Amino acid sequence: MTSVLALVALAAPLAFVLAAFAARLQPGPFPQYVERLSMAAAGIGLVVAVTCAVLTAQHGLILSPTLGFWGLGFSIRLDPLSVVMFCMIALLAVLIVHYSRTYLEGDARHGVFLGRLTATIASVMVLVLAGNLGLFVLAWLATSLSLHTLLVFYPERPAAVIAGRKKFIAARIGDVCLVAAAGLLYLQFGTGDLEAIFSGMQATDAAGWAVDATGGAALLLAVAALLKSAQFPTHGWLVEVMETPTPVSALLHAGILNAGPFLVTRFAFVMDGAILAQALLIIVGGFTALFASSALLTQPTIKVALGYSSAAHMGFMLLVCGLGVYAAAILHLVAHSFYKAHAFLSSGSVVDERRAAKVRLPRRLGQPMRILGSIVIAMGVYVGFSLLWGINPVEELALFAIGAILVMGLAQIIAPALDSDGPLVGTLRACGMAVAVAIAFFSLETGAEVLLKSVIPPLSPLGPFALGLTVLVLLAFGTVVVLQILGPSLPRQSRGQRFAIHLRNGFYANAWFDRLVGALRTGAPDRPIPPRN
Repeated sequence: MTSVLALVALAAPLAFVLAAFAARLQPGPFPQYVERLSMAAAGIGLVVAVTCAVLTAQHGLILSPTLGFWGLGFSIRLDPLSVVMFCMIALLAVLIVHYSRTYLEGDARHGVFLGRLTATIASVMVLVLAGNLGLFVLAWLATSLSLHTLLVFYPERPAAVIAGRKKFIAARIGDVCLVAAAGLLYLQFGTGDLEAIFSGMQATDAAGWAVDATGGAALLLAVAALLKSAQFPTHGWLVEVMETPTPVSALLHAGILNAGPFLVTRFAFVMDGAILAQALLIIVGGFTALFASSALLTQPTIKVALGYSSAAHMGFMLLVCGLGVYAAAILHLVAHSFYKAHAFLSSGSVVDERRAAKVRLPRRLGQPMRILGSIVIAMGVYVGFSLLWGINPVEELALFAIGAILVMGLAQIIAPALDSDGPLVGTLRACGMAVAVAIAFFSLETGAEVLLKSVIPPLSPLGPFALGLTVLVLLAFGTVVVLQILGPSLPRQSRGQRFAIHLRNGFYANAWFDRLVGALRTGAPDRPIPPRN
């Protein structure tokens, strides 16, 4: 009887599918019935998500019966990870659908837009609820293809078409990797049931350096996650896809990009101990986080800066997953989703907010000892709280390393206040803010670990290779943070200005992708732009 309760979750995506079908009957402007059905679906989704959370808290893991053949088919899985993601998507859906009711009001294809939006939301919901490889792969494909229809919603805009082509190519390569990984896991375990696969992985030795069925699947999953989350060098489409309507940007950056970290965390038992896959996540994710977070500081437009910000956050999440700290990655995922949804949905009012909140900042002094003092204070805050929370730097080195990056962030809070001619109260407030950030990180990370402990492997010690990569990542992050702290106080030089121009253009890494899709050709396009439906 308990297994049947998992089917309650289907009410949410089915409500959105109904709204998507209604949009085919009312595709034009002022689609009142589609608007009402979309809002009703969003409300149903939120109620169902909360209900599933309560059921999971009462009964633990809930699996529906598998409907299919040879162990592959349809199955719903309710566990702490799927419920957290389900609740997050349901709440985001309420906000985005409500925003979309008036955003394109009067547009000739308002109904079409709402239909595509609700279909995409339904696909994402099924993805996080899937309990079988068959359903997981189908939902992954449906999410990608339905998103593509939103990205090229205005096909007469060449920039949208070019960005859509880039996304389509990267997504299809990722799809192939995911299908291949699913095939290897199916051949290894003889079933598509995720619970059986995870139980089997816990009973076997880690993959290590081996590129057998399990190690190969882990490596392919890592590649699929990197491509899904727009990691370097395929990040270009993400910062160029701003031709799409704002609600789509919010759904993309707050929801669908998260499929990469979610994929790795969902298959954490497969990824755990697969050194090649973890190394790939650490290298590519860490580099993208540094590259994109630096590039966003040079962008003159809000949406492009937000695009680089999303790539950087996804890179950091995948880096954290590569280190095996999955609870911290999911915590970051949820926080980033709501922050980015708010950033996009309120992007139109940013100019007014900036004008209203313009404050004259104290003059920076550029004194090395004050800057060093800010780093020492941040380190003291972090070490103090890590000892208070009982973190063992030897046994939990990966978590300690993630916290060290947090220290760098705390230093950026303290340094501008301490290294300035402003009043002492400003420095005290900055230190208090740093303490609050440290308390929030350790408290929420501990809570996330307790919540997700049944669906993620325990934190294991880093091997020599992973340890070496971790040290390199920390050195790279530290160097960039110090340069960011010193930047405002350094004299402007022509070299720095030239470097900023190259950084603003992403070091032109996107040029090869432009060449691949024909974006650099001049003259008539290689094919006519399709008319609106």
